[in-house]
Formats: sequence, C-alpha cells, structure tokens
Amino acid sequence: MKSEDIARLAGVSRSTVSRVINNYPNVPEETRAKVLKIIEEYNYEPNTSARILAGKSNNTIGLFVISISENDGPSKIYQSAYYSTFINTVVDAANTVGYYVLVHTIYSGKDYAKISQSFMQKRISGGILVGNEKDSDAIKKIAKLGYPIGIVDYDVGEIEKNKLNNSGVIVINSADFEGTVEALNHLIKLGHRDIGIITGRMGTYSGKERYRAYEYVLKENGIEVKPEFILKGEFLKKNAYDEVKKLIHSKKLPTALFACNDDMAIAAMEVFMDEGIRVPEDISIIGFDDIPMASHVKPALSTVKVPVYDMVTRATEALINNIEHGTKTFSNFTYPVEFINRDTCAPRRTDK
Repeated sequence: MKSEDIARLAGVSRSTVSRVINNYPNVPEETRAKVLKIIEEYNYEPNTSARILAGKSNNTIGLFVISISENDGPSKIYQSAYYSTFINTVVDAANTVGYYVLVHTIYSGKDYAKISQSFMQKRISGGILVGNEKDSDAIKKIAKLGYPIGIVDYDVGEIEKNKLNNSGVIVINSADFEGTVEALNHLIKLGHRDIGIITGRMGTYSGKERYRAYEYVLKENGIEVKPEFILKGEFLKKNAYDEVKKLIHSKKLPTALFACNDDMAIAAMEVFMDEGIRVPEDISIIGFDDIPMASHVKPALSTVKVPVYDMVTRATEALINNIEHGTKTFSNFTYPVEFINRDTCAPRRTDK
C-alpha cells in the first residue's frame, strides 16, 4: 500500500497524509484521526521509513507514560517525582548504549493509538510502558504483533492469560505487596488499630497490590477495615489533599495513615500541618517509593523504598538487548523493597 492509497481511503490529499505521518501540527484533529485510523487498519509503513526498514534498528525506543484518570492532565505526570525519576533514568540508560528516547504521555484510551502508530511508522524499535491499565487491549495487541516492549507495573498473570509467553515481553515490578505488609505491621507494632489508607490508581497493578496488602494485614490482625478511612488518592497529590481535608472535617480520624505513594503522604502532611494536627504525635504516616523529597520534609517521612533506578535500568537494558538480538522469550523481574523508618511514626497515644 502506498501513501496515495491511504489518501484515497481517507478522502484527503497525499500532502495531508505526509503531514500526519510526520506529526505536523497544522492538521485538523478530525482529519488526523481519520488518516491514522486508516494507517493502523492497513498496517501502513511509510516510504520515508525505507532506510530504517533496511537495517536492524533505528536506535530509538519509545517511553510511554500512561496515566488514565479523569483528574489527570498534561502537566500531572511531570509533577510526579516518581515519573520524573523514571523518565530521566530511561534516557540515561538508553543514551549510555547509543539509543535515543521518545517520550509520549497517554491520558485517554484513544491515546493508546500513539503506541502502535510509533511502531508501525518505524519511529521506534522498541517501547517501555509504565503506569498502564493492565486490561488495555492495545497493550495485548502490540505484544501479540511481536514488537519489543518492556512493561513496568504489570500483572504477570496477564501474560499467561493472554498467551503472550513467546512475545518477548519484559515485565518489571517491585514487591509492592510485601513492602506494604511490612509498613503496616510496623504501625500495628506501635499499637495502631485505626489505620487509614490513601489508595493509588486501582487500574494499575501497584495500586491493586498495595490495597490488597492493606486489607490482608488488617484482617490478619483482626482489625476492621473502615470505609471512612479509605481515601481515594489515585496517586495524585491534589486528590490526596482534598481527601484528607474531607477526612478531617468528618471529625473521625485514624491514628495512622498509609499512603500508596510519597507524593500523597506529603500532601497529607501539609493538610495536617495547616489544620494544627501534629505528625507523628497526633497521627502517624507512612508513604511508598522513597522519593528524594521524603528524607527532606519535616518531619522526615517514613516510607517504603523502591529501587526505581535499578528497575528502570534493567528494563531499558533488557529491551535494547531484545531489539539487538531479536529475542522473543518472556522475562519477568521483581525487585525487593525496603521499609525506611524515619520520623513520621510514633506509638499510638493511650488517650486515643
């Protein structure tokens, strides 16, 4: 199929097809969507990619940071300390071995087309996906087509379920369940039994694992899971801030709070400070990730350290190895985490 065929099917000119392929901004969104749909349906490979098709690789990988939430927007990803570290690490690891990185953000289901389009148009030789919703049909489709991909924060059970064992997919996770269990057991040893949680995005593997561990630990210790202490944070500081405000105004506070990432824990600390509630004297707090800010806030945040640098470096190196050698074997890596006890936890007050 040639570009003129795409133009004919889409009802546009060849120059318009060229502008869409090269991502020019001066194309109406409706027209762009129509052309891209035809390109995807027919697996069109632009002639401008001929020099790339003749070689092994174009030495470029795509990094797709996926954050589908009604509260997300174009600036939210880059305000996250976790994602900023992630992006920087991928770029550093790739550049070290002579690869470039194209960063894409996915904020809605329709944006998933960016991933397959980048592969089909030969802009990238492989891709790393982070923060994905595990049930995305787009991800399964890409894997089944045999494109080299690494996925961070993904349920490995989905690999077997969708028969992707021979797809060359790389999955990298941290031991979220175990880390959450250790953090919550620390609070219980301090005497806390009214323990709340600021949840992550429940469409992600990490969000589900951390919440699953929360329910597990409380039930194992005979502690009631109270709906009023379950705050929906979505991994976002703004959500956490608003949810903690509501909690305070309800006049029913837990004695301890576990946040599914450090950004939300720090947002909670800001609210408590504004409201005259002392950490850890009045309420203990634990976060997750151990972002750089965690050790610098006052009081220093107790948290679960995730080896993000090691995880991302391994994902990048493994992906590039698969690209270079055409590897089609599934690989899975889970990295241990570590509870870091700082200054935001204290024994439960006996008058509480």
